Amino acid sequence: MLHEIYMQRALELARLGWGTTNPNPLVGAVIVKNGEVIGEGYHKSAGEPHAEINALTQAGEKAEDSIVYVNLEPCSHFGRTSPCTDALIKAGVQEVVIAMQDPNPSVSGKGIKKLKQAGIKVAVGILEEEAKKLNEIFIKYITSDMPFTIWKCAMTLDGKVATVTGDSKWITNEASREYAHWWRYRVSAIMAGIGTVLLDNPMLTVRLPNVKVEKQPIRIIIDSFGKTPLNYNVLDTNQAPTVIATASNIERSRVENFKSKGVEVITTKSKDRVNLSELMKELHNRQIDSVLIEGGPTLAASAIEEGLVDKAMIFIAPKFIGGKNAPSALGGKGVEKLKDAWNLKNVSIKHFQEDLLVEGYFI
Repeated sequence: MLHEIYMQRALELARLGWGTTNPNPLVGAVIVKNGEVIGEGYHKSAGEPHAEINALTQAGEKAEDSIVYVNLEPCSHFGRTSPCTDALIKAGVQEVVIAMQDPNPSVSGKGIKKLKQAGIKVAVGILEEEAKKLNEIFIKYITSDMPFTIWKCAMTLDGKVATVTGDSKWITNEASREYAHWWRYRVSAIMAGIGTVLLDNPMLTVRLPNVKVEKQPIRIIIDSFGKTPLNYNVLDTNQAPTVIATASNIERSRVENFKSKGVEVITTKSKDRVNLSELMKELHNRQIDSVLIEGGPTLAASAIEEGLVDKAMIFIAPKFIGGKNAPSALGGKGVEKLKDAWNLKNVSIKHFQEDLLVEGYFI
């Protein structure tokens, strides 16, 4: 029982790195000796000391013969920082309790093996499912060639995302929108289609009350032929970095116009539309570990049809819009038979006052 209590604290500490560690995982560490917490730490951002190092620094010489709780296997390799296993061995800790192994196939289990070889007792699997949920982004990113991708949508009870005139501000309440901004803060990139950009002229930035956002996510606009007006909000790179993804047939003058605004252009090989799979792999190559797809129905349908979406976050407001021509949450061709419908697993529901949030993972 004590293992679970201290590991829960390690998970709480790990969450303090929300929005600042990408593409690294969220990690927290707690050091306990004689029933007393003598050190705590978490990973604050990529390139900075890991959670174990911060906790050991706080514990100092008291760390000898202690028990260390950490939600992810300590690293045993040199990256931007030195191995945490070496620091734990040098500190003379007695036991290390780990929630989950490092999912990186090239290093998984090596930290555990190194600790055991040094005579340190190791326990693995304490609150493992909670740890995997917390680092679902890192797990997908480090074990595949694609970023973890979330489709976020706000709709009415009759499935509409805007009125027949395109008015969509606001479908959900303020509490729902604030939670959505916390997820913007969590991911590396926000993606929207040109239709949404032309209709709403959105900022696509993180705006949270009483939170100083050190680093805005990259805005990725799917704009095959470069239709984004140069005076639109998403091209203001003083607010956040922007990438325009285009098809290969785009006019070179449009590419140069975007570049003159400080916008990066990624041109995929397809002539008449952005190849989303190719784009996602390129984003992964650029260490973009996560993408939040925010608009609109056509882009969402294309990403889901191509099997690129891992998670759905569907906010549902208790209101009706009506109108057969009002846009629905998903566009595209759709499926012809119910047996071919896209299904979600591990579905959960949260309340934000009267609004509902349905979360689930694509099978």
